Amino acid sequence: MSHFYSYFCGGVGVDLFFAISGFVIARDLIPRLRESQSGKVARAITLAFWVRRAWRLWPSAWLWLGVILLASIWFNSTEAFGSFQTNLEATFAGVLQIANLRFADSFMRYFYGASFPYWSLSLEEQFYFLLPLVVLIARRYLVWVLLALVLLQFFQQRSLIMLMFRTDAIALGVLLALWSAHPSYQAFKPTRLARNGLGMLALFSMLLCIAALGSEWLSTIHFNYGIIAVVSAALVWVASYDADLLFPNGLFKNLMIWLGTRSYAIYLVHIPAFFFARELYHRLAPASLGPDENMFWPLLIMAGALILLLSDLNYRFVEIPLRARGVTLANKILKKAS
Repeated sequence: MSHFYSYFCGGVGVDLFFAISGFVIARDLIPRLRESQSGKVARAITLAFWVRRAWRLWPSAWLWLGVILLASIWFNSTEAFGSFQTNLEATFAGVLQIANLRFADSFMRYFYGASFPYWSLSLEEQFYFLLPLVVLIARRYLVWVLLALVLLQFFQQRSLIMLMFRTDAIALGVLLALWSAHPSYQAFKPTRLARNGLGMLALFSMLLCIAALGSEWLSTIHFNYGIIAVVSAALVWVASYDADLLFPNGLFKNLMIWLGTRSYAIYLVHIPAFFFARELYHRLAPASLGPDENMFWPLLIMAGALILLLSDLNYRFVEIPLRARGVTLANKILKKAS
């Protein structure tokens, strides 16, 4: 994996995901909470929101936690997955939504397990739990609370625990959602400028940030991750107008949509897929117990194929039907409160 990250460093893609999530969730949830006519309705909206998110995220997350546990027992001759005990502890952390705490504790001290990407899912779930409460408590001061949250993090050198609780990209996404309800949002629509290159410039800037963070110097915790949050929010801002400002219609846009709809599954699957690929490679070539540079591209191709296949299956047979079930349950909760 270290050789992989010397070529690709996608960790800051988490911040882009946070910004997207903050925007999408807040644009739907906040207006409904603010328009609620009573505390009973507000509570129902909040509960329905939590139910939808649980059915959207938990089934896939728990499925792959189970797969990793089984793999650590029966498909682990290279010990890539780590021990069963380690992964069992990581599974509890993932299910309890405290994986970011465990990741901070384990960093550079002991092997977390194969489910270490769940740190960001735990942070996301913590955000989902707190956002409705913050909206109801802060009310008209919500914008100032979010701005303070962004500014406090932007000007600080972040400790490891702060990185595991970085919420600036999420807060920026929520601020964009709040702004999108104001008439000035359309006045700032980057139409001609975007079509003449702003969209691709924003995308190129994001790629530069990702490449920069792949270097040994900038990947330290002293790098200002606030820059990544701002760039991520800028991309979400340009894309939020839904006017093909980043990508024109065509094959490339269709590919991005396909990947976007499966992005959650891709995130869950990508680490297990690399470990599966390593195990498969070892079983096909037993002499190659430890991966080296000569194995890099075969492993990358094998893992890439597994990621695409498994994420598509997860999306079709787990995410779609269970997400629909969550929507049905949430609608029942709202109907009872109306």
